[in-house]
Amino acid sequence: MLSHQQCFHCKKEYPASETLFWCPECGGSLVVHYKPEKIRKHLDIKFKKVRPSHWKYWMFYPLLKKTKRVTMNEGGTPLIPDRRKADWFFKFEGSNPTGSFKDRGSTVEITHARQLGVKRITCASTGNMGASVSAYAARAGVKATIYVPRGATIIKKKQIRSYGARIVKIDGDYTDAMERTKELWSKKKVYLAGDYLYRQEGQKSVILESMDQMGFQVPKYVVVPVGMGNLCYATYKGLKELKMVGLIDKIPKIVAVQSYHCSTVVEAFNKGKRIPVVEDPDTIASAISCGKPNYGEEALYALKDTKGKATTVTDEELKEAKEELAEQGIYAEVSGAASYAGAKKLKMRGKTLMIVTGHGLKEVI
Repeated sequence: MLSHQQCFHCKKEYPASETLFWCPECGGSLVVHYKPEKIRKHLDIKFKKVRPSHWKYWMFYPLLKKTKRVTMNEGGTPLIPDRRKADWFFKFEGSNPTGSFKDRGSTVEITHARQLGVKRITCASTGNMGASVSAYAARAGVKATIYVPRGATIIKKKQIRSYGARIVKIDGDYTDAMERTKELWSKKKVYLAGDYLYRQEGQKSVILESMDQMGFQVPKYVVVPVGMGNLCYATYKGLKELKMVGLIDKIPKIVAVQSYHCSTVVEAFNKGKRIPVVEDPDTIASAISCGKPNYGEEALYALKDTKGKATTVTDEELKEAKEELAEQGIYAEVSGAASYAGAKKLKMRGKTLMIVTGHGLKEVI
């Protein structure tokens, strides 16, 4: 199904078979392209009858082969209607194996590493991704080293350690931790797990699955918490591919929500300027506290191309959203509640899908 890889920035193309984490030419992020006719041939009556779950959509992933999948039956997370608004829906990702949407990216990423015969991986993470990578690495029999910045919660670090991963603490933010892993790649060519193209390809299954659960009836808005910007662009990419193969007939507007204290993409979108860098962001929404988003430009493109919206929410608004979700039986991580907080703030009207990215048990707020 995979056609080629292309740099989002300089547009240089690379063979599908090459394992790359960024563009060798300009350092930009890479985007995977597919041959639509090869995907379409698997979208038969049998496909539509299969229960929605992550690996149902294997034909949309860049696998080397169909064997040796590293999986814990991720996906198949509930789509929960809002009790108060008939046309609002929550996609609750906290029911994934390690408690967040990150498992969708990890299963594809670690499957790819295993198919390459990789024995060691490294990853930078504020917590959720590190926990997910560590769990899937344990399933694959691969050793993992996770670089965590200041602000990573004790609970998440404990979860990472429980899977047998080694933690390296960085006296800096997420960007600093990521730079350390890149240095390791430059010196030792270790396999990098994290916000790169294989994770993006796995994470887009949240929207593939959501559209499937909605009978491929497209909502007006899809609201996404934004940190690094990877999920935002993955959501956009998944929607474009669903339209490319004829499963949906239009693209909804994507809405980005960020913490008021780390509003990189939102500020750029709303003010028509370059994405700023936020030094040492201070917010309770640690999972989306990324002062220099790797996929910021990509997320910005997704918002502009879908004529979407963007807003910030304060820590108090996040806490309130978390409490109100709990009143509906959804115990969300505060960063995951950002989508609901943003939808409330923007007073969204029309069919709205909110991605609630993680479980509330991952933090003490």
